[in-house]
Amino acid sequence: MPSSLKNDYPSSPDEALVGWAQKGDTEAFEELVFRHRDKIYARAMMMMRNEEEAMDLSQEAWVKSWQRLHQFQGDSSFATWMTRIVINLCLDQIRRQKKMRAESIEQIEEEAGGVERQMPVEHVNPIEGLEKEELRKRIDEAMAKLTEAHRTVLVLHEFQGMEYKEIARKVGISIGTVMSRLFYARRRMASLLQGLKRERKI
Repeated sequence: MPSSLKNDYPSSPDEALVGWAQKGDTEAFEELVFRHRDKIYARAMMMMRNEEEAMDLSQEAWVKSWQRLHQFQGDSSFATWMTRIVINLCLDQIRRQKKMRAESIEQIEEEAGGVERQMPVEHVNPIEGLEKEELRKRIDEAMAKLTEAHRTVLVLHEFQGMEYKEIARKVGISIGTVMSRLFYARRRMASLLQGLKRERKI
């Protein structure tokens, strides 16, 4: 590849970098890593809440993306594709460690059965009225206080746009359990964000 193109890496769009990397250009791939590594690590940290695990899984995601780069067809952005890879790795790790535990009230209701049919439709907008510059920080603070089980379904549904049946299949739980966890996660987030909003005003 001509040096003029190599020197243009920082100003080239992701699409061009991916195309070069698919042809074996490691410098183009390194530029992609540089651009997106913080976001990918942050997503792993959001899922795992453990710095060492988040670092290991985000690095593994980059290795896998290089190995599978020929599979990337451009149907979504490169960042979205990378995010899916790291989330899948985090979910695999969570399953291996058997960390996913529901709150006691959730377990009782699941045993009773039919909870999803009794559950009211929840229309909560907990971030309404927050300043944009504070939004990300408050969401991160609130997400950290959720149980791992609740945080997982919330990330997959709200941030990744997955449907209940997709989440159920991905995580290995019933659709009813997905609905239950999402219901309580939203309610908990609304409560936490309102609490954080009041704290900022004091």
